[in-house]
Amino acid sequence: MRLAPEIGVDLGTANILVYRRGKGIVVREPTVVAINTQNGKVLAVGNEAREMLGRTPGNIQAIRPLRDGVIADYTTTLKMMEYLLDKVAGRRRLFGPVVLVCVPSGVTNVERRAVLQATKQAGASLAMTIEEPMAAAIGAGLPIASPGGNMVVDIGGGTTDIAVISLGAPVTASSLRVGGNKFDEALVRHMRNAYSLMIGEPTAEEIKIRIGSAYQLEQELTMEVRGRDMVAGLPRTVQITSEEIREALSESVRQIAERVCVVLEETPPELSADIIERGITLTGGGALLRGLDKFLYNVTDIPVRVAENALECVAIGTGKALEEIEAIKASGAVTMI
Repeated sequence: MRLAPEIGVDLGTANILVYRRGKGIVVREPTVVAINTQNGKVLAVGNEAREMLGRTPGNIQAIRPLRDGVIADYTTTLKMMEYLLDKVAGRRRLFGPVVLVCVPSGVTNVERRAVLQATKQAGASLAMTIEEPMAAAIGAGLPIASPGGNMVVDIGGGTTDIAVISLGAPVTASSLRVGGNKFDEALVRHMRNAYSLMIGEPTAEEIKIRIGSAYQLEQELTMEVRGRDMVAGLPRTVQITSEEIREALSESVRQIAERVCVVLEETPPELSADIIERGITLTGGGALLRGLDKFLYNVTDIPVRVAENALECVAIGTGKALEEIEAIKASGAVTMI
């Protein structure tokens, strides 16, 4: 009988998902923390803090403590981890939880160490990390333990992680600091340049979700966007189309496609044959961009599918990895402290 709670954390740049063994995903929140700058007290975490982005008075700051998949603000990340562990495992607990945290495949040892240290300081009895493409492949149900090539492309908020996995370990892998946040930044830039309209990050995300696409749609979409006119300084509404949004996103989408091709070029021939047969699996929130699978198919000529629970694949994979932790440790896919 396990006395310490076992927790898997998908510590994403945009969203944080927490999986508790035996209960499934128990927390699904944006990675935002609201802090009182005068005394350093955490006022809100997640959805409540996200609603404060761009709307706070001078003494309150809404912060995204992770950037490009790694810790940018250690103190705030630590406070956020303490909040999450208290919420999931209870504030009064006899045993510190065992925590497995996902990190991008391209992290440095220093960045990995910072994640492990913050998790331990937040109250974990044992802190471990697993690379995101491994967790995503497990969560998507790919047969990674078999001697065959499985290619996964995990598009998160801060990074895109690409890996070819065989016999329970990555054979070739690459991490690109392009993801959902870069999509949002491109849309903010487009609205500023094309319409002299200032919009915030939440509005950019809404545009991406409602009419964003990577490939031509059968029926193009339109929507109204409200923002501040940069010339007059007054609120203004403009009508935009999915074609112009696709053009604004094209640079980021092209970078992802190019990196997928690089990983394919570095893959051993026998595994390449498996990938042609099994296809490429897309996971993460960015995989939900309309037509991204068609775009990548056109570039690579390899079948591409979006995983069933694309948003939750990494968190689910982390939870499943906890259940098979001894085998995962043996494969060398886990780092611990």
